[in-house]
Amino acid sequence: MRELLLILFNERYYSGKMLTYPNIDPVILRLGPLELRWYGLMYVIGFILAYLIIRKESVRKKLNFSEDDVYDFVFYLVMGVILGGRIGYILFYNLPWYLENPLQMLMINKGGMSFHGGFIGTIVAAFIYCKKHKKNFYDLADMGALAAPLGLGFGRIGNFINSELYGRITEQNFPLGVIFPNAGPEPRHPSQLYESLFEGFLMFAIMFILSRKTERKGIIFWSFIMFYGLFRFFIEYTREPDMQLGFVLGQMSMGQLLCLPMFISGLIMIIYINFSAKNLKNQSLNENEE
Repeated sequence: MRELLLILFNERYYSGKMLTYPNIDPVILRLGPLELRWYGLMYVIGFILAYLIIRKESVRKKLNFSEDDVYDFVFYLVMGVILGGRIGYILFYNLPWYLENPLQMLMINKGGMSFHGGFIGTIVAAFIYCKKHKKNFYDLADMGALAAPLGLGFGRIGNFINSELYGRITEQNFPLGVIFPNAGPEPRHPSQLYESLFEGFLMFAIMFILSRKTERKGIIFWSFIMFYGLFRFFIEYTREPDMQLGFVLGQMSMGQLLCLPMFISGLIMIIYINFSAKNLKNQSLNENEE
C-alpha cells in the first residue's frame, strides 16, 4: 500500500512525461501453497467497510436491524458479489471459451469477475434476504448503495496492483501515462485509478451527501445505479476493451453497453420516485385543506 501511495505523492515515480509503474508484488505473503494477495485483501477491506457502514446507517435510520441481522445481510451480499460476479463474467465476456472448458468456471483464483454480474447478484441476494426476513427492500438497498462505492474503489486499486484491466495507449507525453508490465512498451491510461476515484471515492461522497439530504426510499439506490452507469460509460473510453471481445457495438465496449441501461433506468426511477412523492404531498395538502 505504501508503494501505491508513493506513486501519487512522490516525485520519484514521475519521469517528467509519465508515471512509472511501481511494480508492486501482487502477493503480500506466501505460506507454502497459500498466498495472500492485494486483490483479495481489497475485497476483504470492502466487505468490512460495508458491514461498518450498514451497521451505522441502520442505527441512524432507527431500523429494526440487530448486529446479527447486519452480519447475515452482508453475508448474503458477499455471496451475491462472488457468485453473480463470476456468472456475469462467464455470460457477458467469455461464454464460448467457458463452454469448451467448463471446469474453468470454478477457477475464480485465475480471475474473471464482472461488476455488472456481481451487482445483479447482490440485488437477487438482497431480495431473497428481504423476503426471508420480511424487510423493506429499499431500506436495505439504500444502505448497500452507500456502502458499495468504497469496496469498488479499493477493488480497482487491486486491479492496478495486478496490472490488469489497464487503459488504452496514450500519447508519450501524457503526464498520467503508465507503462504496465505485460502490456507492451507504450504508455497507457491508468484507467483502474480513474475508476477507483470516480466510481469509488467520489461516488461514496455523492451517496453520503444524498443520504443526508433525502429520506425518500430508493433515491440512494437508484442514484448509485445512475452515477455508476454514467461514470463507467465515459471512463470506458480510456480503458482497453477485453481482448476476447474487442468492441461489441460500433466503438462501444461491453462495459459501455451494460452501463447504458443502468444510467437510463436510474434516471427514470429517480424522476418517478420524486414525482410520486410530490404527488402524495400535494394530495395530503389538499385533503387537509378540505
